[in-house]
Amino acid sequence: MTKLLDIAIEAAKDLPAEMQDEIAGILLRFMGEGEGEIYQLTPEEEADLDEALAEAERGEFATDEEVRAMWAKYGL
Repeated sequence: MTKLLDIAIEAAKDLPAEMQDEIAGILLRFMGEGEGEIYQLTPEEEADLDEALAEAERGEFATDEEVRAMWAKYGL
């Protein structure tokens, strides 16, 4: 497992069960193993994903303060 996927899974463990199930379903559909159609990224989503991966490769992650602000924004 990559470090980024491990970080994402660890973060998801603290979410409510419904959100964990939603994330799991999205991931399974993305891999073509869940119920429903395989999710196809839009060109914009592909560009966003490419940029996010490039940022991760450069070690550019959100600060603890930015993460706390994001969690607070959504009441988590």
